[in-house]
Amino acid sequence: MNNNQVDMELVKELEDKCVDIRKNLLNFIYRIGMGHLGGELSIVEVAVALYYKYLNYDPKNPKWDDRDRLILSKGHCSETLYTIFSDLGMYTMDYMVEHFETLDTAKFGMHSNRKYVPSIEVSAGSLGHGLPISVGMALGARQQKKLWRTFVIVGDGEMDEGTNWEAIMAAGHYQLGNLVAIVDRNKLQMTGTTEKVMNLDPLDKKLEAFGWEVKSIDGNDMYSVCAALASLPPADPWVRRKPIFIISNTHKGKGVSFMEDNVKWHGGGIAKEQLDQALIDLEKGRKVR
Repeated sequence: MNNNQVDMELVKELEDKCVDIRKNLLNFIYRIGMGHLGGELSIVEVAVALYYKYLNYDPKNPKWDDRDRLILSKGHCSETLYTIFSDLGMYTMDYMVEHFETLDTAKFGMHSNRKYVPSIEVSAGSLGHGLPISVGMALGARQQKKLWRTFVIVGDGEMDEGTNWEAIMAAGHYQLGNLVAIVDRNKLQMTGTTEKVMNLDPLDKKLEAFGWEVKSIDGNDMYSVCAALASLPPADPWVRRKPIFIISNTHKGKGVSFMEDNVKWHGGGIAKEQLDQALIDLEKGRKVR
């Protein structure tokens, strides 16, 4: 990787943004009383890098025809995206709390719904659907000769789903070079470690065998994330090449001492005392410039 591809001042700005997003996310989860903080915290670097730099996207026009598409297939972590949308000025935090899974006015939920949130590309709920849909979107861009790219974020526990492997096979077959899949490889799912529930390794070799180009990165290191995204080739619909799969090695509950790599923080709420400690942990993690 050529170091000149990554602006170190940008990396610093995005690192600070990650601290802010994590703190806002924790406050959001505390207010709504529910969430999936472990996996929501682990994807922050990837989500921040995409929405604040590498995604061709306009928050003021979320249905812009030429936008890049980002599908959060691990949709139980939608609160991370909601927090980013709020920071981008699309919704206030108070508005999201007021309309979170309410009986009559619900717009936001633990699993995102594109009917109510225009910036959501695909409604989430059952796992294993985002990657197959992203393959269809990438094929659609090729048919329409559109230059936008499709990104999809999947969970490593979600990779147990057979629909993902059908999609992986199809994307390799059609050589969808305008498709980028990112797996949040935090190595934990609801009932335990991914290796004990359903071993994925060697994930890189399996993906390569299906015809993908594979990049393995530290998904909680902003430089590594930016370097991987900056190195992506143009999303040219006329060129057939290997789709790209980024294995984003992360820590569940990243940034919070009592949450990191702790399967107990897959889902649930957070108490006030825990919130206070978590906010202290995150601020301690902010780099001194």
